[in-house]
Amino acid sequence: MKLSLEKVVQPLESKGGSPITHGYNSLQSPMDITLFSSKGTLTHLFPSHQQSNDRVAAIDMQSNSSTNNQPQTSHTSTSRSSDSGEACGAGKKWASKLLSECARAISEKDSSKIQNLLWMLNELASPYGDCDQKLASYFLQALFCKATESGQRCFKTLTTVAEKSHSFDSARKLILKFQEVSPWTTFGHVASNGAILEALDGESKLHIIDISHTLCTQWPTLLEALATRNDETPHLKLTVVVTASIVRSVMKEIGQRMEKFARLMGVPFEFHVISGLNHLGELTKEGLGVQEDEAIAINCNGALKRVEVEERNSVIQMFRSLNPRVLTIVEEEADFTSSRYDFVKCFEECLRYYTLYFEMLEESFVPTSNERLMLERECSRNIVRVLACDEENDGAGECCERRERGSQWFERLREAFSPAGFSDDVVDDVKALLKRYRDGWAQVLAQGDHESGIYLTWKEEPVVWASAWKP
Repeated sequence: MKLSLEKVVQPLESKGGSPITHGYNSLQSPMDITLFSSKGTLTHLFPSHQQSNDRVAAIDMQSNSSTNNQPQTSHTSTSRSSDSGEACGAGKKWASKLLSECARAISEKDSSKIQNLLWMLNELASPYGDCDQKLASYFLQALFCKATESGQRCFKTLTTVAEKSHSFDSARKLILKFQEVSPWTTFGHVASNGAILEALDGESKLHIIDISHTLCTQWPTLLEALATRNDETPHLKLTVVVTASIVRSVMKEIGQRMEKFARLMGVPFEFHVISGLNHLGELTKEGLGVQEDEAIAINCNGALKRVEVEERNSVIQMFRSLNPRVLTIVEEEADFTSSRYDFVKCFEECLRYYTLYFEMLEESFVPTSNERLMLERECSRNIVRVLACDEENDGAGECCERRERGSQWFERLREAFSPAGFSDDVVDDVKALLKRYRDGWAQVLAQGDHESGIYLTWKEEPVVWASAWKP
């Protein structure tokens, strides 16, 4: 079945053509909207100095001296605004050089060098500056936490503040704007929905188990597709598994909106939420309410990276025990797992990934966008979590951020499933989606015997991986 893309970003319309206010555009993904001071969280720990061009030049010279006489880098004054529109890829990337040098100093436990580099970064960093200054600001916090072994405390504080400030309306506005300017999330929605609709075609009782943190933004378009099927409209049960505490507070309202939209579409619908789990391994067939006469689909969008690395294979085996018709997986393309015990390598990969992400935001949003600032700030928790929290001591499995690349997930998944691939119709749907956005986005089919699925690429760099699997 070919999935219609007409309403992926635009407001949904009822069968009669009138706008539906509680459709796709009313459902949002959770975002951490923690606010930092303009100097980050470290300002009180370092001397206060006037931010002038002379000071920046002096710091630049000192940086060259402290980094084994590397070639001089032209740093950007903190007075400079992101209004310049300069992308992260432009210039000489002074932030990545200083940040990497600081990470190496932390790994080598060179306290004098650490203090010097942290001070310089604090002088130059700003969450309101250009792209280098933003990266410096958010990575500076994680490096300081790593150096002072305060990652757990900082992460818990950031999480608490995010939960207190989180609301349905703020998340709604944020994800709407993000979906309007970037296919980062809608790419996975379209690919997964296409695979699910094809796998469940002709069935009368459908049960989708949604394990994601997207606040059901994926499902209105699927409900529309079900409503327009040529045969009898099937009954859909949607079971949402919630592991992130920040999502739980808004699930009641989301459920009500989903039920209202299903009624408007004329689709028989049940909505269930499972929360309070310590980890996904606690899920059971009985707990999910799986019935023998249901055709099962499991949708994991950004969920597996939150499973502790040692538990991932057992969770995949649990999925297999449910005997789904299809398992869809969407994950961002980065490897924070194989290098997790090598701080410098993990740092470099983390910096590479978030530089791409920040560059994408820089070019997708206008310079004064509050949504861009909120998305950038949402990254701060994840960066601290990856770089500054010792997993063996944290007990925060729900917030694991150990991403893996598509090829790594492929090796795990093929132990229990076979790659199903995406049909030509689904691939065409994704192509049509990407045409809605600015140049630079493309999809690439996975090649070789050790890969499957499709990649979303940004300027030829893979950033998101989507795949479909069958038992």
